[in-house]
Amino acid sequence: MARPIWTGTLSFGLLNIPVKLMTGERRVDLHFRMLDSRNKAPIRYERVNEETGEEVPWKEIVKAFEYDKGSYVVIEEADIAAAAPDHKETVDIDTFVDAASIGAEFYEKPYVLEPGKKAEKGYVLLREVLKRTGMVGVGRVVIRTREYLAAVVPQGDALMLMILRYAQELVDPSDYKLPEGSMTKWKISPREVEMAEQLIKSMSGEWKPDSYKDDFRQRLHKVIEQRVKSKKVVRGKPADETKLPENAATNVIDFAELLKRSLEKKGGQGATKRAAKKAPAKKTAKAAKKRTRKSA
Repeated sequence: MARPIWTGTLSFGLLNIPVKLMTGERRVDLHFRMLDSRNKAPIRYERVNEETGEEVPWKEIVKAFEYDKGSYVVIEEADIAAAAPDHKETVDIDTFVDAASIGAEFYEKPYVLEPGKKAEKGYVLLREVLKRTGMVGVGRVVIRTREYLAAVVPQGDALMLMILRYAQELVDPSDYKLPEGSMTKWKISPREVEMAEQLIKSMSGEWKPDSYKDDFRQRLHKVIEQRVKSKKVVRGKPADETKLPENAATNVIDFAELLKRSLEKKGGQGATKRAAKKAPAKKTAKAAKKRTRKSA
C-alpha cells in the first residue's frame, strides 16, 4: 500500500475535509549507473572547491543565488524557512472555475486525494457537486516545503489534485514563427479539407490509455534480462507500512449549516435562504449550534 505524502485537509469556505495526498503517477524509467569502462567500478561524484580542488563536506555547503556573473548572495536556512508558506498539509481552494477554462498547457502533475477516516461524506459532496457544475477548485498546496498552484478535479470516484503551471512558466506561442491567417490565405482547397476530415474520421477511436505501451523501455528491459538471466536475482522485501494517523472527523458534520455559513460569509444570503428551504429540519436549535461548533 502506498504511503501518503502528507495527511491534512481540503478546505473551501468553512468546510474542511480530511484527506491524504497520494502520488498519482508511477515512474517506470530505467535508471543507469556510470561505471569506469576499464574495471567496471562505479563513478563517484564529489563536491569539489573550484579554488582549492579539495572535497567539501556537506556541513560546509551553503545555498547561494548568483545575481551577477561570479557574484553570489548567500541564502541562510532561516531565510528559506521565513519564505515558506504557513498553511502546510492543507489544500486551500480560493475559487471555483469552469473546468474548460484551464488550458491543457497548465496541467503538470497529478496526485490523488484520498478521504480520511469518516470523511467520505464531505469528499463525495464536493466530488459530485463539481461533476454537476462542471467546475474545478483552484487554490494552493504545499508539497515538501514548496507552494504550488493546484486544481481539484473530479475523476470517477476520485478527487484529483492537479499541479498547475503558473502563467509566467509558460512560453507564449506568439514568440515563435507560426503560420497566421485562415485556410484561404494558405490556398487550402475545399477538397483538401474534405479529404483531411475523412482521414481523421477513418482514424478516429476511443481514448484507451492502456493500449499505449513504452515499447523502447520493454525492449531495453528484455536486453537487461538476457544479460542477467545467468545470475541469481535477489528481490528485497517490501517495507512494513506504519500505521497512518486517523483524522477525528465524523460523518455527522452538519454540511448544510457549514455551507449556509460559507455562503453568508461570501455574501450569498439569497442562495442561503433558498438552500435553507430544502434543508431538513433540525431537532433543536441548541443541538444544531453544538454540532456546528464541533465541526468548525
